[in-house]
Amino acid sequence: MTDNLSKRIFTSLILLSVLLTCLFLSKYTWLILVIIASVISYLEFNNLLNKIWKKNEILKNLINITCFFYLFFFTYSAYELYNIKLNLIIFIILVCIFSDIGGYIIGKSIGGKKLTKISPNKTISGSIGSFTFSLIPIIIFYLKYGFSKNTGLIFLVIFCLFTSLTCQLGDLLISYFKRKAKVKDTGTILPGHGGLLDRIDGIIFAVPSIFIIV
Repeated sequence: MTDNLSKRIFTSLILLSVLLTCLFLSKYTWLILVIIASVISYLEFNNLLNKIWKKNEILKNLINITCFFYLFFFTYSAYELYNIKLNLIIFIILVCIFSDIGGYIIGKSIGGKKLTKISPNKTISGSIGSFTFSLIPIIIFYLKYGFSKNTGLIFLVIFCLFTSLTCQLGDLLISYFKRKAKVKDTGTILPGHGGLLDRIDGIIFAVPSIFIIV
C-alpha cells in the first residue's frame, strides 16, 4: 500500500511537471501534449473494446469511430480554450485535479455506501468529496485575481460543481467499460496509476463540456 502510494505521488509530480511546462511554454507545446494524450487514450480505450467485443466487430468499430471523433473534438476544445484564455484552461484542469483528489481521499477515508454498481470502488462520500474539493481552486483564483463582475463567487461555485460533475460522469463511463472488460486499469503506462486514460478521463469530458458552454 505504501509502495503503491509512493509510486502514485512520484508519477503525479512528473505528470504535473510535464503539464505545467507544456502549458506555459506555448500553445503549440500544449497542443502537442493534448494530441499525445488523446492518441494514448484512444489506444487504451481500443484495448478495452477488444476485450469486451471480440466477436462483434461492427459494434466495436462503431464505438471506436465515435471515440476517435470525440477525442478529436477534445483536442480541438483544449486548444481553443487555451487560445480564449490561458487562465481558463488552467482553472478547469485545477478543478478536475482537486475533484479527483477529493474523491480519492474522502472515498478512501470515509467509505460508506456505494455510489453505483458500475464502479464498486466509487462511494457517495467520495462523490461528495469530489464536489467539495472542486471548490478549492476558487480560493487560489481569488488570492491571485480577486472576483470581477463576470467571475463572481456564485458563478465560480456553479462552474466548479458542474466541472466536477462532468469529471465524475466521465470517470464512471470509463469505469463501466473497464468493468465490462474485466480489468482494473485501462493500461500500465503510469506506475501506481494504471493507464493514462485512468487519470485524465475526467478532463477529457470536462474540457469539451466547458468549451460548448463558453
